[in-house]
Amino acid sequence: MYFCCDDAEDQTTVISKTRSASHEPAPASSIGGAALSAPADIEVLTSTKGQQDLPRWFEASFSVLKELEAGSIDIAIPDGRVFRVVGAAPGPAARIDIRNPAFFARIARDGELGFSEAYLDGWWDTPDLQTFLDVLLTSSQWVNRSFPGARLVRAWHQLNHWLNRNTRRQARKNIAAHYDLGNAFYSRWLDETMTYSSALFETPADSLAAAQTRKYASVADRIGVREGQHLLEIGCGWGGFAEYVAKERGARLTGLTISREQHDFARARIQAAGLNDRVEILLRDYRDERGVYDGVASIEMIEAVGEKYWPAYFDAVRDRLKPGAQATIQVITIPDSMFPTYRRTVDFIQKYIFPGGMLPSPGELRAQIERAGLTPVGSITFGDSYSETLRRWHRDFEAAWGEIQTLGFDERFRRMWAFYLTSCAAAFRTGTTDVAQVTMQRPA
Repeated sequence: MYFCCDDAEDQTTVISKTRSASHEPAPASSIGGAALSAPADIEVLTSTKGQQDLPRWFEASFSVLKELEAGSIDIAIPDGRVFRVVGAAPGPAARIDIRNPAFFARIARDGELGFSEAYLDGWWDTPDLQTFLDVLLTSSQWVNRSFPGARLVRAWHQLNHWLNRNTRRQARKNIAAHYDLGNAFYSRWLDETMTYSSALFETPADSLAAAQTRKYASVADRIGVREGQHLLEIGCGWGGFAEYVAKERGARLTGLTISREQHDFARARIQAAGLNDRVEILLRDYRDERGVYDGVASIEMIEAVGEKYWPAYFDAVRDRLKPGAQATIQVITIPDSMFPTYRRTVDFIQKYIFPGGMLPSPGELRAQIERAGLTPVGSITFGDSYSETLRRWHRDFEAAWGEIQTLGFDERFRRMWAFYLTSCAAAFRTGTTDVAQVTMQRPA
């Protein structure tokens, strides 16, 4: 929870994180079952002492990995030897098969990004990607540890990330790079609500569609939506929230997007639902909107804004609200303790999935809200719900891969998206990232 609140609603815990804190073993991925350990007839080594002809940088990497906090990992190198590290606490058993002996040198040079890109290139594999990343991210220092050469590589990637900064023109290109992969692509693995943001689960038995609808209801409740009010949604996606508030709350909504694919889908959706008199979907940058509204919603859009434009974003939220009205944003955050390092680096998500993107920390978020003259009202956090959402997306993505492949996507693309979904699921489970609904008010 980011802001202290007095209302009872904000004291509610949604799928608690006690599992991560207590090191209770996380369940194996629903895809492929539990990760496999070494076959019984193969000797498993727990030390590199006396071992010859090891891949360059393997010993350094193995030494760092021995700091594993929970679970175990078997590391099979190309010559057939298998090394095992066991964490201090119980946890799942995972395995990584190294296909290219230069893998460890690549990590030494490129750090986390090199580790991720090596998977895309087929330099390593695993029987269960989700379980492996769940175990690894309990001790992420293995891929975050600084090695010689890493600083130069980081500087090069930072330059490229800077070139993707979200000017109006570049923002359209950045959004198109992700969301304009095609409605046919997303519809193959998203649930029937076509919602691409964290759901809000009460129990793991909830369907994804029900949990997504609960998320929409929570946003509307926090804004205080009443029948007949007119809302603005900054980043309306495929129109799920717009349809919900118009149909279930009797409100009007103007939705903004700069994705042509999402715009066209959302308009067709609203027309099919018979809600054209209540919902307007516009192909418009949030910085160009001039209306004033009874409330503002923005669901996981700020992540695509970029740090330079956070002030413009919150100024827009303030200026679009009537005096006394409230806005609720759903936002992915990174811990305050990690933010100084995070802001100086470029990670896998920023390079391959969301060019120009940047996550705020809770402290940065509050500072931006207050700088804009808005008053923080309250928030809820539900990172474990996002982990569950991502695991279901990954399951459905893999199940639909045969159909997705016919759309023109290759094996490297599959590995890229599988790594994206599973690594994010692991990050939310371990608390490396979190998600919140944060409510703010324009003073009356």
